[in-house]
Amino acid sequence: MTTPLRDTPRLSVALVSEHASPLAVLGGVDAGGQNVHVARLAGALADRGHRVTVYTRRDAADLPDETVLRPGVRVRHVPAGPPRHVPKDSLLPYMTAFGDHLAAEWRVRAPDLVHSHFWMSGLAALRATRELGLPLAHTYHALGTVKRRHQGDADTSPRTRVTSEAEVGEGCARVIATCRDEVTELGRMGIGDGKVSVVPCGVDTARFTPDGPVADHSAHHPLLLQLGRLVPRKGAEVSVAALARLPEARLIIAGGPPADLIDADPEVRRLRELARAAGVADRVSFIGGVPCEDVPPLLRAADVVLCPADYEPFGIVPLEAMACGTPVVATAVGGQLDTVADPDCGRLVPPRDPAALAHAVGELLMDGELRAACGAAGRRRVLARYGWDQVAAGTEVVYRGVLSPRPAVTEVA
Repeated sequence: MTTPLRDTPRLSVALVSEHASPLAVLGGVDAGGQNVHVARLAGALADRGHRVTVYTRRDAADLPDETVLRPGVRVRHVPAGPPRHVPKDSLLPYMTAFGDHLAAEWRVRAPDLVHSHFWMSGLAALRATRELGLPLAHTYHALGTVKRRHQGDADTSPRTRVTSEAEVGEGCARVIATCRDEVTELGRMGIGDGKVSVVPCGVDTARFTPDGPVADHSAHHPLLLQLGRLVPRKGAEVSVAALARLPEARLIIAGGPPADLIDADPEVRRLRELARAAGVADRVSFIGGVPCEDVPPLLRAADVVLCPADYEPFGIVPLEAMACGTPVVATAVGGQLDTVADPDCGRLVPPRDPAALAHAVGELLMDGELRAACGAAGRRRVLARYGWDQVAAGTEVVYRGVLSPRPAVTEVA
């Protein structure tokens, strides 16, 4: 645990995360890295003595108004829209009600600072903080400009997303980016780096560790693992195509619905057809969503973890793999440019290039000593930079700067 800054007042912090509840079960289309980020950041800030309240949308009728997540962290369920699951890209019409509810609560008891997560949370928080004169920091987690560039007509985001993101960036006191690539993207939107601080996402270094149980698998063949949401941009089809160039290896693709529902998943069906066409269907396993407690053993079992996304705003899986001492081959995009140090911790390859992915993986599979060295270096890098205590300390520095303005610091962690 990081020691809080001495002789500084503890803060009351409101984290706004409209669709990504820290209480959510992970693995769904709209439940992933942001949920983990908000939950872990809240806990780490509480460890530093701050009082944290997370505001998220009520998405089930039986949810209580408030839940204690852990000592120092409360979760408030905001009535905005129907009390059921609504796809993330359909939530925009409810953000006015969300913001009005925040303002009503904060008129009674205002936080010292508000930190919104994702662009729609930013709109709701901006509505409330403008009315009440409260300081606002914002983390995008993903940018509409990047999504639109890569997905084109397949982008289901509301048409106003990009202009709304610019409004949030201009209206907040500080933008907290998670990687240097995001700073460049923000600059293209007109949000200069003088208004941006970089604080990365983190990983639980006590849970993700090289020591501990290892998932059972055949030791006769090298094991490759891809872990994450089953959406096309994560690049699983590139991993399947690369496997055809790695005849001794097996590939596990973990993510998506539970194992008993995996056969009905459209993306799994598409990937299985690609595997059959590539002649590798017998070497690819789809195991569905993995319970949180089973993720570290699975990462430890892999010889190499693959992260071949078309784009990745940050990417938490490389950190989890590195924390477990497993080398990573990732695409040279987004946050992976910061986290995966090539050649020390693994390899970076161009996106949508199965040959490059296979070459980098093959190099690691042929040399056990090289894999071990990369794994050890990855663990050291995570411990030095990406523990949640370090992330919370960096975030606290940004908060103090918002509350007591001083010359901008572009990168604090």
